[in-house]
Amino acid sequence: MDTSAPISWADFERVDLRVGTILEAREFPQARKPAYQLLIDFGPEIGVKRSSAQITRHYSLAELVGRQVLCVVNFPVKQIGPFRSEVLVTGAPDAQGDIVLATLAGPVPNGTRLA
Repeated sequence: MDTSAPISWADFERVDLRVGTILEAREFPQARKPAYQLLIDFGPEIGVKRSSAQITRHYSLAELVGRQVLCVVNFPVKQIGPFRSEVLVTGAPDAQGDIVLATLAGPVPNGTRLA
């Protein structure tokens, strides 16, 4: 990936990054790599969406429920085995390559767009 090529502001604005609250987290044994199935509330404009996230190394199912996450909500749906992932939960890899969720410094309303 060429990270030296600048993008325009219009390119950035096309990525719809929104805050949502995880309502439910489940094991996803059918995934090729360890992952969870998440149900995320983005408020009335977007509603509740599903995502598959490879975040099992740093997070238990119980600690995910109620956590706000930052997601890309305008990617196409991705079929992962029997599961349809509707949004991309964002994060960054730690030194071992395991994903750490992108988080906010404080709570904001569900559906808030990254500005």
